[in-house]
Amino acid sequence: MISSMMNSKKPITLITILLTGVFIYAGTRVAYTRPGLMMRIPTSSNKKTPYLFRAGVSTEFHNFNPFNTARGVYFETELGRGFSVGFSGVTPGDTTRLSKLEESTYSAPAEFGFHFQQRVYSYNDISVSVGLQDVVFQSDQTSEEMLSLNTSLLSAFLVLSSEKDLGEYKFNTYFGFGTGGLAPVDADTLPAVLGEDGKVIADSIETNAGVFIGFLMKTPYFSRRGGMDIVGEFDGTGVNVGLRIPLTSDYRLNLGFTHMEKLPEWGNRYWSGHPGFTIGFDMAVPRDPRMRVQGGPSGPTNIYATTKSAGPDGSIPIHRDSTVAMANVAVETLRDSMALMNNEMRNLLVRLNAMEQNSKFLSDSLSSLKLETNVSEKNMNEALRYLSRSLRYFYAGDYREALKEVDLALELNPDLALAYARRGSIYYKLGDVQRATINWNLALRLDPEYTDVRNILKALNENKLKSASIIKE
Repeated sequence: MISSMMNSKKPITLITILLTGVFIYAGTRVAYTRPGLMMRIPTSSNKKTPYLFRAGVSTEFHNFNPFNTARGVYFETELGRGFSVGFSGVTPGDTTRLSKLEESTYSAPAEFGFHFQQRVYSYNDISVSVGLQDVVFQSDQTSEEMLSLNTSLLSAFLVLSSEKDLGEYKFNTYFGFGTGGLAPVDADTLPAVLGEDGKVIADSIETNAGVFIGFLMKTPYFSRRGGMDIVGEFDGTGVNVGLRIPLTSDYRLNLGFTHMEKLPEWGNRYWSGHPGFTIGFDMAVPRDPRMRVQGGPSGPTNIYATTKSAGPDGSIPIHRDSTVAMANVAVETLRDSMALMNNEMRNLLVRLNAMEQNSKFLSDSLSSLKLETNVSEKNMNEALRYLSRSLRYFYAGDYREALKEVDLALELNPDLALAYARRGSIYYKLGDVQRATINWNLALRLDPEYTDVRNILKALNENKLKSASIIKE
C-alpha cells in the first residue's frame, strides 16, 4: 500500500515539527474504520458519547476489473473524562500498478492499529481534542516476527470541533492539524518508488504536510431512527463524501466516495490515492438500553424511555449521562411553563368574558341614551310648539288659553326656563303678582344668566315694574 510515511532516519526533524506546531495531516486508511463519525479524519465533541461502544466493518472498492478492494474493522469506546480509545484492523489493497494487477502476486500485510484521544478543552459548542492514532502493528511474511511495530505510520493530531443546531438540522465542523504516515501518496506529485514486493520504499517519499477539514450534517430524514448524516471532508490529499443511513436507532449503513476529484482517472492510477467506493456497516450499543438518547449527530436517538431508569422520587440517578439530565430538566421546565400558560389562558378567557359583558352593558346603555336623547328632543320640539301657540294667545289677550299652552309645554319639559318666565308674565297680566313672582324665580333658578327675568324681579322690588317690560318673547 502506498502511504505517506515518516522518514525513520530523521527523528530530530519529526520532534522539531511537533514542537513548533507544524503538523502533518493525519494519514488515511480504509474509510469509516477510524474512531469518530467521519470517513478518514479525526473528530471531537463537547458531549459524552451516548453509547458504550461502536463497532463496524467497511470495504473500499478501488477497481472492479480486475477486482481490488481494501477491508477493515474497528471498535471504539469512551472510558470517561473525554478520553476514548479505539482499535482497527485493516487489510490494504494491492499497490501493484493497475496494468499489472492481474499478474500480481503481492500479498498486502495485515495492519492492526490502536487509537487514543483526549478532549482537552470545551466551551459551549466548541471543543478541542488531541490524540495519537495509527499505532500500527503489521504482519511481515518475510520476517520471523509475526507482528512488528511500524513507527513510520504513527499519527498525532489536534482537532477543533464546532457543533451548531440549525432548526431541524445539526451541523458539525472539524478542523485540525496532524502528523502521519497513512495519508495517500499521489504518484504524480511525490517520487514514490515501489520495490519488487510492491511496497513503497520509505526513503523514496517525502513527508506530506497540511491540514484537514470536514463537516457533518444531521438531517431530519429517518428521524425516528436517528436521522441521516451527510459527511464531507478534505483529508489533506483529496475530497471524500458520504452518507450515514440509519437502519435502526443503533445500526447504520455507511456509503461514500473517496477522492472524488480523481474519479476521471479511475483506470490509470495506483491504488493509493485512487478514487474508491466505500460501503460499511456499524453498530452502537447505548449506555442504557431502556433509554436511548439524542447524542448529536453521532448517536442513536430517543425512540422510547421508561420511568424505571429514574429514581423513586422521579430524579435521574447521578451516574446517568449529564446530557440526559439536562434534557429532562428542560422537559420539566417546559411542562411547568405550559401549565402556567394554560392557567394564564384560562384567566384571559375569564377576562375576555367580563369584557364582553361590559361591552354588552355599554352597548345597551348607549342605546338607552340615544333613546332618551331622541325622546328629549321630541319633547323639546313639542314644548316649543306649545310655547309658540301660547305667545299668539298672549298677544291676542287671551291669557287663559296662553296659560294652558304653557302648562302643556311644562308637562313635556319641566326644566324649560322660558316656559316659567312666560307663565310668570301671564300671571302678572292676570293680576296675580305672587304667582308671577314665583314663576319668575323658578325661571331664574333654572337659568341664572336669564337677564330679562332678573331685571323684572329687580324692578318689581323697586315698584318700578311697567307693563311694557313684561316678558313676551
